[in-house]
Amino acid sequence: MNELEILELARSIFEAQPFSRYLGAKLVEISEDRSIFEVPLRDELRQQHGYAHGGVLSYLADNAITFAGGVALSGDALTSEFKINYLKPAAGPLLRAIAEPISTSGRQAVCQCRIFSMSEEQPTLVALAQGTVVRLPGHRPQVAQRG
Repeated sequence: MNELEILELARSIFEAQPFSRYLGAKLVEISEDRSIFEVPLRDELRQQHGYAHGGVLSYLADNAITFAGGVALSGDALTSEFKINYLKPAAGPLLRAIAEPISTSGRQAVCQCRIFSMSEEQPTLVALAQGTVVRLPGHRPQVAQRG
């Protein structure tokens, strides 16, 4: 696959994810250097103190890491593990995850992700994650048809 085909594949995979649509997530940028995802923070995604639920931050880390690793590996991929550190409460109104491949070998990529709570004043770093992404050998994703 060439770079354009990989990027098109990444976008089609994202668009076929029902959970991403449910969260209102957007794939803002995808390149061989990084992936950027955003989720508008609405009330249904908050926990009891009014901050973003940790599960939403974990979703952002997992997806951003997987896409960054998949592009770095030039194919369809899955996260095999990731770790997240919650640094500060995320109040929103927009959450942004930026993931970058750090080390890539034949079948796996290690990626890091920074998650920011975006406000009018300035972005606040709210979580850091690191994960390992593995390429699925010979596997072509089955992209769901949207109708």
